[in-house]
Order: sequence, then C-alpha cells, then structure tokens
Amino acid sequence: MFDMMKMMGKMKEVQSRLKEAQDKLAFVTAVGESGGGMVKATVNGKKQVVMLDIDPAILTSTDKILIQDLVIAAVNIASEKADALAKEELKKSTEGLLPNIPGLDLSNLMG
Repeated sequence: MFDMMKMMGKMKEVQSRLKEAQDKLAFVTAVGESGGGMVKATVNGKKQVVMLDIDPAILTSTDKILIQDLVIAAVNIASEKADALAKEELKKSTEGLLPNIPGLDLSNLMG
C-alpha cells in the first residue's frame, strides 16, 4: 500500500540534501587552460568564474582577438569541468534517496 506520509518525509529529505549540495557547489572548483597554460580560468560549481590567470607574456601582445579567444576557451573548458563536478556532487548527495530512473536528470536543480 502506498504510504503518503512516508513519501512526503522522503521528499523533505531529498530537498534538504539538494540544498546542502547547492551550498557546497561554491567550494567545488575546476580549472580550464588554453594556449598551453598561458590562460587559466577557475570556475566553481555554481558556474561562476572565481579566478582568471593570464600569463604576462601574452599581455604584451597586440593581438587582442587571440587573448579574447584564449580567455573564452579557458572559461568554457573550466565550465564544462565544473558542470561535471556539480552533477557528481548532486549524485552523491541524493544517493540512496531516489530510485535509479533512466533519464532522470536533476542537474537543472543545481544552478
């Protein structure tokens, strides 16, 4: 027989764990590099750029477009890595609470 009160309790626990996971995402970081490491971007699990390091050697370059492209590439790489880490954090946080339903993707709840 279906127990509605038990189900509601389980949903509150899931909600609580998701909130905890969201709070942790500010501390989950990933680094993306481009230009052979000349540009490094660090992005957290909330998809915020938290650090950008540009080698001074390319700052003397007059090629503004190259520098922009390297920054964009590094940020995109870091964002992809951070997204994967955030999904893993969500998975760990809800492990054992939710059934393994193929196609159920809760990653949109993380950001």
